[in-house]
Amino acid sequence: MGRKSIQELQAGYADHLYTPLEITKGYLKRIKLKDKKLNSYITTAKERAVQEAKIIEAKAKAGEQTGLLYGIPLAYKDNIDTKGIRTTNGSSIDANHVPGKNAAIVDRLLGEDSILLGKNNLHEYALGVTSNNPHYGPVHNPWNPKYTPGGSSGGSAAAVAADLSVASIGTDTGGSVRIPAASCGVIGLKPTYNKVPTQGVFYVSWTLDHVGPITATMTDMAILAGAMTKQSYLPCLNQGIRGLRIGVPTSYFNEHIDPDTYALYRSALNALESLGAILIDADVSFVAGNADVSLTIAASEAGVVHKSRMECCLSQYGADARAFLESSLDITAIQYIEALKMKEVYMKAFDKLFRESIDVLATPTIPIPARKIGVDEVQIGPYKESVFDAMTRYTGIFNMAELPAMSIPCGLTVEGLPVGLQLVAARCREDLLIRAGYAYEQDQLRDFYRLRDQVCAGY
Repeated sequence: MGRKSIQELQAGYADHLYTPLEITKGYLKRIKLKDKKLNSYITTAKERAVQEAKIIEAKAKAGEQTGLLYGIPLAYKDNIDTKGIRTTNGSSIDANHVPGKNAAIVDRLLGEDSILLGKNNLHEYALGVTSNNPHYGPVHNPWNPKYTPGGSSGGSAAAVAADLSVASIGTDTGGSVRIPAASCGVIGLKPTYNKVPTQGVFYVSWTLDHVGPITATMTDMAILAGAMTKQSYLPCLNQGIRGLRIGVPTSYFNEHIDPDTYALYRSALNALESLGAILIDADVSFVAGNADVSLTIAASEAGVVHKSRMECCLSQYGADARAFLESSLDITAIQYIEALKMKEVYMKAFDKLFRESIDVLATPTIPIPARKIGVDEVQIGPYKESVFDAMTRYTGIFNMAELPAMSIPCGLTVEGLPVGLQLVAARCREDLLIRAGYAYEQDQLRDFYRLRDQVCAGY
């Protein structure tokens, strides 16, 4: 019947056009038929999903109050604990791990009467950006299966783009929600640090990790982000952005960037300005060198998280995950502490920028479109770097600054691959991102969405 938004599904339930059980079974059937091509799921929770749908239907028939996400099928990245359903972390070491309780965010969303469809494939232990998983197979980009979907929440973004879930919950240490959202042409939000609970999520870095939603539309994002943070963002829609001060970086975020990506980014800025936003040059030169700082924090803490697994099972890690974790052994305590101090410098500098100059910062999400599966290096003009460094170059700084950051599609390259626009705001100002994202979406993305649903969802 084609992609349905959260509001459309719930309107259909209210009008008795279909039931949560019918919709859930429809998604399970789609996953079985279509996910062979994408490999976006590791585990499908068929029995549990059907049972949950029946339970919430009975609740509604009994006249009980239903939750904000009544009848909405969701998927979760497979490093988020789900009671009674295996949570592999994308690894062979934890292939048979079945948690005894849900992660806090799973309980929160099930409490809103959502339905758990299954667990999405990911980069092993969320330690990379391609979702080329050596244990469960690579996730494929639904725009072109020869390409990666980005990572580490690659299965989550691919599933949403292909309508194999209404939405998915991912995690983000240095861009792992926003990178695949940009690569797959969907919307991904990294909320303010600690605004969404991380209990029951397998950490990369307790200092940098966030849990965030991936959705197909901004209205779905407003609803799901609201349920995750216990706030209401729907009033932010339709407020417009006239007079909103949007910062345009004068350095760093316009360097070593794919020409198609940069052209689409500039076009998005022009569209925001035409909607009434005020574009303001923003000096962000203070972020130079941030990638090394982020890597020092993430690798140090990941080394602690994985200490016991590395001691017993190092050979069971894939090559890139093992190399990342082994790098933690060379980082000194002084380097780690210096990195934490630099994190504070970034936080204060961004606080000042938002307090004194701008409401929202607009950057490209990533400087390159998705790369083919197996490609490890990228060259932009004379500049060469690893795909990992390129993909995280524009995102990781906002994990350190603890700021809310969102990727929204802003077009396709000549090769037909999606590009993301990243919007960033001051801490706890997710409302501004949703307001700006919705205004941009309504003005610019209707044709893009139609094409996405034809290409990715296969209608």
